[in-house]
Amino acid sequence: MSAIKESIDISRSPEEVFSYVTDPSHLPEWQESAVSVRPLGDVPLGVGSKVAVTRRMGRREMVTTMQVIDMDPPRSWHIHGIDGPVRGDVQGRIEPIDDGTHSRLTISLDFEGHGMGKMLVPLVVRPATRKELPRNEQNLKGILESGAAR
Repeated sequence: MSAIKESIDISRSPEEVFSYVTDPSHLPEWQESAVSVRPLGDVPLGVGSKVAVTRRMGRREMVTTMQVIDMDPPRSWHIHGIDGPVRGDVQGRIEPIDDGTHSRLTISLDFEGHGMGKMLVPLVVRPATRKELPRNEQNLKGILESGAAR
């Protein structure tokens, strides 16, 4: 199956959007299913670094380790799940618009199912993601444009 992809225009510079969206501590602020994020190791976020992300799926919470595959500030990033039954693959791209005063954010999500995850991905995860991703991007836009981003 193809990745789930959504784009949104945000009235903030690519640097501001990139800084906020790639800071894992902000995930629970703008992603509905994200419960918490914990860095694994003492290194700053960069290629090779890992975080443990706890997500709510229905009534259950699942922890997945995500690893940074690529970062090209303020243009793009790529992270990939390395454990658990459902492993996400997230790619983000930020394009400057209006002479760099605004940004177009595109997030692309795909999933690998392992074990029971092979059933969960098409039946639960992909349909839930198709609904949640546009709301997440609207949440992110609202936070950034309101100035509420820490």
